[in-house]
Parts: sequence; structure tokens; C-alpha cells
Amino acid sequence: MTLFLTSSSERAVQKAATSLRDWQRDRQGLHVALIYGPVSAEDRLYHSKCPVDQRSVTALSEALDDIGAQWKVLNPCEPDFITELAAYDVALSNLHGPFGEDGRLQGLLDYLRVPYCGSGVQASVVAADKILCKRVMLTLGIPTPAWRVWSGGPANWNGRPVMVKPPSGGSSVGMSLVRDPLDLPRALADAVGTEGGEVLVEDYVTGTPLTVGLLELPGGPVVVFPPLTTEATEADFYDADTKLDVNSKGAVAVRAAELSPDVLDKITSDARVLWDGIGLRGSARIDFVLTETGEPYVLEVNSTPGMSRDSNFAVGAAMVGLTHTDVVLAMLHEALARPPYDVPLPAPVFARSTSVREAAA
Repeated sequence: MTLFLTSSSERAVQKAATSLRDWQRDRQGLHVALIYGPVSAEDRLYHSKCPVDQRSVTALSEALDDIGAQWKVLNPCEPDFITELAAYDVALSNLHGPFGEDGRLQGLLDYLRVPYCGSGVQASVVAADKILCKRVMLTLGIPTPAWRVWSGGPANWNGRPVMVKPPSGGSSVGMSLVRDPLDLPRALADAVGTEGGEVLVEDYVTGTPLTVGLLELPGGPVVVFPPLTTEATEADFYDADTKLDVNSKGAVAVRAAELSPDVLDKITSDARVLWDGIGLRGSARIDFVLTETGEPYVLEVNSTPGMSRDSNFAVGAAMVGLTHTDVVLAMLHEALARPPYDVPLPAPVFARSTSVREAAA
């Protein structure tokens, strides 16, 4: 049974932060592979539009310098990525969407015997697949807006506004708020993209967006950050452009949520149930919407939270007294303290010879 801490557990959180800093002193020179590159549509968008100083990879690089790690950014789009990856002590991924947080990278790292920060294969698969995650929420008794799956054919309209979402990926890329039935076919086509497959059509629930971060600390306790409100001031919803905020217009207001004790308890309880029920590890962020009648609904689970200096996750951590560097230390500690994935497979051996694909071409 996981022990969960909240902002009221200030002494326990600070004790954990002190132990992390003590642990850091014995890890000088730790070789960290910082995985970052434009693989998914979400990461390509950030890579092309987000200023370098606002990127998570920049903040993570600075934290690794603070820790005294020897690190290198490894781009999964480069041909030597896997060969280089196998030589590092631990991997810290800043990839999102397909091939980043959906279990495929995690499976590769398991096979290479490289410890990595964050959730394993199974939890990553569930969290990244919005439709699968909805089904798991139902089995766990977690309230979530009504939804249906569109997999082609006529676009039925139920008379209410809907959020149309791609089944995978984040940062609201490919997501649309549809209020008019005439706009539904276009929104579905945008959500399908080039990969085809199913699309999540979710009833649009009006209310206050909330987000809750969770971080695993040394010894196994998980601290649940205070909920934050994330209200878009210049858009209908918290869309991709608002999240990027390239021009620093302050298009989203992020602040501590003012919640009644019973609503706070319900949100914290749902976050705990999802952490254990999905099998999350290391860190996660869960997004909610709070209706005008005070009912919280879970929207999504993020197994690889954004880690820029001003990210919702970093802001939540600061509210319990943890610095950005503390958070990165906690992630590295969890990865290296985890029992290794050990099965009778040969250790991979790489040779710089012509690949089968190159030979076939």
C-alpha cells in the first residue's frame, strides 16, 4: 500500500528533500542520458515553436548541472541513439506522445537494462492511451465526463458540445472543442491525423480546470501536490497555443486552487486511486475539471509531466517546498533504487556495420 503525503506533511517532505541532497553527494559524475527530440507531433510542435529557454530540456539540463551529473542530450531521431543510450547509468526522458511516453521507449530501456525515470511499460501504455485510460477509470470508479469512441462512418451529434481528442499525445495537439454539428467532421479528421484509428469524443464539461502533480520520494512515499487552477484567458480551452505561450502573453492563469475540504479530499483520493490503480511510478500529473456544482471529473493522466521551470508540475512542487532540482533528484533516485528488470536475455552488443534496412535499400 502506497503511503501518500500532502502539503500538510511538510516535515516529512522536507526530511525526504534532505535525504535526496545527501544521496546526491554520492552521485557526483552520474552519467545521465537526457532523451529529447522531435519524434511525436507534440514534440515537433515544441521543437519548432517553443523558445529554447522555455523548454523542459533546458530546465532539466540546468538541474543536472546543479546535481553534478555528466549528461548528454540524446536525440532518438539520430542513427546512433540506441548505441549511445546503452552506455548511460540512467535515462531521463523528455519525450511526449507516441514513442516517448506510451511504453515503447520504456520497453526499449528495459531490454537495454538502462534504468529510467518514471512509469514502466504497462502504466505508460494506459496513461498515454486516452481511450484505454477512460476504460480503466471506469473500472476504478473514477468519475470522468461521458464519452464515446468514433472509428469512422457517420459523425453522430448528441446535441451537446464535445471535446474531440486524438487517442494519444498531449498538449491538446489535434484537440477541438465542437459546439456546432457542422464542425464535427472536420474535428474528427484533425484528431485522426495521418495514423488513422479511433478518436475519443468526450462530453464538454464546463467548469474550472485543475491539475494535480504527484512525486515519488525516497523510501516509497508519494507526495500529492496542492491542486492548481489552469484557466485560459484568451481561448475557449487550454489548447496547444495557450500551453506554448510563445510570446509570453500570460494567456493562462495558474494559481493555487481554492477548494472546500470535501472537494479537496475527493480530488486527492481520485489521484491516489489512479496512481495505485494504473501502477504509476516516479512522477505523474492528473488533470481534472471542477463543475460549477463542485463535482470533480478526471480528464487525463500524464505519466511524463512537463518539466520547464514554469510548468504546472514545477509550480506544484514549489508549493510543498521542493525545488526543480529536488524534483529531478527524486526522479533519478526512484529510477536507480528500483529493482532492475532482470530476465535471461543476452546483453545487447552493437556493431557499426551496415544495417539490414540500409542493405535492403
